[in-house]
Amino acid sequence: MNTINLNKKIFRNFIITFLSTFILLIWILPLIWSIFVSFKSEIEVLAYPPNVFFKPVLDNYKAAIFGSLSILSELSDSFIIASITTILTLLLSIPAAYSLARLNLFGKKKIGFYVLATQMIPPMGLVIPYYLILGKFGWLDTYHGMIIVYMTFSLPFAIWLMVSFMEDIPREMEEAAFLDKASRIKTLLYIIVPQVKGGIAVTTIFTFMNSWNEFLFAVQLSGNKVRPVTIAMYNFVSVEQTLWAKLCAAALIAMIPVIIIGLIGNNHIVKGLTLGAVKGGGRK
Repeated sequence: MNTINLNKKIFRNFIITFLSTFILLIWILPLIWSIFVSFKSEIEVLAYPPNVFFKPVLDNYKAAIFGSLSILSELSDSFIIASITTILTLLLSIPAAYSLARLNLFGKKKIGFYVLATQMIPPMGLVIPYYLILGKFGWLDTYHGMIIVYMTFSLPFAIWLMVSFMEDIPREMEEAAFLDKASRIKTLLYIIVPQVKGGIAVTTIFTFMNSWNEFLFAVQLSGNKVRPVTIAMYNFVSVEQTLWAKLCAAALIAMIPVIIIGLIGNNHIVKGLTLGAVKGGGRK
């Protein structure tokens, strides 16, 4: 009997490992292929059958950074937009999430449903209204116009995410602070926020990543003055040809900031996901 159970366990672990590896390969193969292409010349990229063995060159990275099609200015624009969007989103979402998670507000459930429902609206249906509104105020092709639009989808997501973390904090911690005559604001800053640092890290990374990778609104609402890096990929696409090697190099360069932020916040992300998965005191 024990042998049968052991064999079943081994077989189950094998299936799980096999499926996990298969899914990982599906996800990572395009990235690996892009890395290979970024080190090829444009002629080698179009070779058929593809050359597995080739002499790597750095010309594509030089062109993407220093050439006439440089994406440095677009990287700067994306960093400004994503950073300010993330900071403003956190400043607004933390107190909003605290109110929904810990206070007995009138219409609390309806407000929570509205926050979640905003994530169900198809982005395509919002492009024209946003374009008309920003155009009326003269905010097309501006940093503040892009930031406001990005916050319309990052803020509800951040609130919804932060609520789940704050609900799991035992209410006894708040009650102890109130006994010491701490105000709501002090309780939030010195009791609640330190307990949800992992959740804040998760929210920060997802908000920054979503703002950095956003394309639909960027392509419609930006222009020559403000161009996020996702739009810069068009620099390498023309009617006559697509510069695949330079495009891959530029795309890989554009991934670096998000990767760095993910590595820096990795420990907090793990703690945050663990905290969010634990059911605890404050959920009522």
